[in-house]
Amino acid sequence: MKIGMVSPYDFTWPGGVTAHVAQLARELGRCGHEVQVLAPHSPSREPQDTNLLVPLGRSVPLPSGGSIARVSLSWWLYPKIRALLGREKFDIIHLHEPMAPILPLCVLEFSQSVNVGTFHASYARQHLYRFTHPIIKRWQQRLHGSIAVSPAARRYVNNTFPGEYEIIPNGIDFDHFSRTAAPLSEYQDGKLNILFVGRLEQRKGLRYLLEAYSRLKWEQPNIRLIVVGPGNPDKESYRIMGSHNLQDVEFVGRVSYSDLPRYYASADIFCSPATGAESFGIVLLEAMAAGKPVVASDIEGFRGVMTDGKQGLLVPKKDSGALAGALSTLALDPGLRAKLGAQGNRTARDYRWEVVAGRVEKYYKTCLKAANTSSNGSTGTRTI
Repeated sequence: MKIGMVSPYDFTWPGGVTAHVAQLARELGRCGHEVQVLAPHSPSREPQDTNLLVPLGRSVPLPSGGSIARVSLSWWLYPKIRALLGREKFDIIHLHEPMAPILPLCVLEFSQSVNVGTFHASYARQHLYRFTHPIIKRWQQRLHGSIAVSPAARRYVNNTFPGEYEIIPNGIDFDHFSRTAAPLSEYQDGKLNILFVGRLEQRKGLRYLLEAYSRLKWEQPNIRLIVVGPGNPDKESYRIMGSHNLQDVEFVGRVSYSDLPRYYASADIFCSPATGAESFGIVLLEAMAAGKPVVASDIEGFRGVMTDGKQGLLVPKKDSGALAGALSTLALDPGLRAKLGAQGNRTARDYRWEVVAGRVEKYYKTCLKAANTSSNGSTGTRTI
């Protein structure tokens, strides 16, 4: 198949959706398909995969769900996209966040291919689609098939655009994270390491982990908190660290994808105290692939990939006391840590990219068959 993969987000900036698009495109390419990625870009930055990318428009940063989304807002893309689609004649156009501005909507406007959309987002409130629904409804109706990456993502989009959604999760590079990586020597001094990985945004809940860590540090002084991810702590996080004079908290900053397994290998416990707006627990699965027990917030997106007491422990969100209790339970019980880590590793195998890509490929074929049946049974022109 000839597949056009569309991302509304700048392909030169790291992020969950762009990583998903890049990994899925590579895996489908390994399966013998011809894949191109249509996405905005920043000329001053190096794209993830120059062999895949067809750059379309420069991006501008916009606030979105407690984070920053870099999308193109240029309607001048219309003639360029129209010419590109007419020239390439894709069998499948797979749009990620297909209702996001502006690139996916431009593609849907001119596409004569079978259009498949994947919905990634999940927020507590419906602000994203509620206000734009009357405008974008006609483009949503041009999708032949719809995928949601989790029950949380399906619930979110289904509230505005009711319909059938195939749940196909995000994938992970299981071999990358499950391989035997060398722990970092600076963390091999006998202290128990708790690892956090994520952007330092309020919705990631770092302040609650710092509060929990301050309680735990009094009881178990031989522990360390390692914080990996771009950004700076918020004012409340600084206040907590200052008021408790917290020791052994290390802010590493952004680390390369190739080095990330070494941080997981150095950890004894992985913790994600996110407060919401997480449709899928990708970092949980990375930690599980590395064989690490997980302590995480009991939110819908995380419940989709782990069960309390099976791969780790789930605690109420924004509850630093419960978080401290769960971390203490694991810190004091190496046998339980090993048991939960082993089960997590088995669970993570089901999210390997080759498994996920196989499910996506099968869904493409279902949509192609349905579209062809519709065409043959009507006027001979594909119904969109």
